[in-house]
Amino acid sequence: MAITMYSTPTCGFCVKAKQYFQQNHIPFTEYNVAADQRKAEEMVRKSGQMGVPVIDVHGKIIVGFNQPEIERALKR
Repeated sequence: MAITMYSTPTCGFCVKAKQYFQQNHIPFTEYNVAADQRKAEEMVRKSGQMGVPVIDVHGKIIVGFNQPEIERALKR
């Protein structure tokens, strides 16, 4: 299962997304786009957005912490 989350340390919705993944024992890779310009550019290429979190679930891009959408993507 390939889940990538692009986030920043001060983003409240990023914290909620991380808690969701951790509480449900869902492995994910997190990139701090405030500290990694290359990953920030990758995030914008994938999503067309500057806002965080951007979550990539098996190639499905979800902008923001949208739990129902994340759960739908996880079931694919």
